[in-house]
Amino acid sequence: MPRIAFVIPTLDQSGAERQMALLACGLAQSECDVHVIALNRGGPYADMLRSAGIPLHILSKRFRLDPFTLLSLRRSLHTIRPQIVQSFLFSANTSVRLPGIAPPQSRIVVSERCVDSWKAPWQLRLDRWLSARTAALTANSASVADFYRAAGFPSDRITVIPNAFVRQHPLLPREDARQQLDLAPHHRVVGFLGRLAPQKRLRDLIWAFQLLHQIVDHARLVLIGDGPQRQELERLAERFGCRSLVHFAGHRSDAAQLLSAFDAFALPSEFEGMSNSLMEAMSAGLPCVASDIPANRELITAGETGRLFPLGNCPELTRQLAKILSDPDSAQTLGIQAARQIHDNHTLQTLVQQHLSLYRQLLR
Repeated sequence: MPRIAFVIPTLDQSGAERQMALLACGLAQSECDVHVIALNRGGPYADMLRSAGIPLHILSKRFRLDPFTLLSLRRSLHTIRPQIVQSFLFSANTSVRLPGIAPPQSRIVVSERCVDSWKAPWQLRLDRWLSARTAALTANSASVADFYRAAGFPSDRITVIPNAFVRQHPLLPREDARQQLDLAPHHRVVGFLGRLAPQKRLRDLIWAFQLLHQIVDHARLVLIGDGPQRQELERLAERFGCRSLVHFAGHRSDAAQLLSAFDAFALPSEFEGMSNSLMEAMSAGLPCVASDIPANRELITAGETGRLFPLGNCPELTRQLAKILSDPDSAQTLGIQAARQIHDNHTLQTLVQQHLSLYRQLLR
């Protein structure tokens, strides 16, 4: 079994960090020698890694271009002497591929988690230049693979390995979850879980909800999470006259346990890799309505495991949510099929075995 060093900026409670922690723990259980290096800081997943007996190295990066952190990273990797160095997210993916940072015998794998249309031209050029120092790129969806293929990364070194889903804490009983969110039993609740950022297009969701609450009695919208758009979204709800019906729950460590409070889940994103929050909602048996983008189509089969709507089409988003809220039997069927899809196709065992297969191929 190989010695593996994972490198990631932080251990914050976010999607890439979660997948890395799941993979590291799964590989450790398979008797791999696993180390984790966080460039900036630790976070909620540090305890999970330590409980699995995984050595954790936190480098405390102080600013964007920190040569001392690069020296610490080099020292750590040359001490560990891993056969595989696997990194996650742009700063880690860049750092491990700089000349002299990884030991010469290490095979470098970078993990891309999203359709990174936010990247500036210089970042994409840097990615292309560093591709020569990359043994493999893993993408968590076909759409992410297509993006990096189009950006110039060699196609024969791209491997698609979808996210795994493991429920870490049980869902709260519906009544308890609603009490936590100040919701009444009779409310018809549409929920969102994630970062309040422009790519999520939550302006579209509030626009759609402004119509929805006029045709569905006792409708409520709950946004769990925080981000740069929160104040803008609160002002938009105020302008639409529905602010009292929109609950901004903020960041919560128990967010995934509160999904049982929802009647439907909405994800109107402009781009995704493979949405962890959508997987959470589907696994919880919630009927989901998501934007019709490639990444969401990899999880949702329209009319079978959820509903899709054209990106940016707010009236259609309203219509699809109204269908779910007005037809509980159909909604329940969608939720059951969604949960089955996640539980059957996105297991931790599959994530671990696909990575082990890639490592063995690279080491041969």
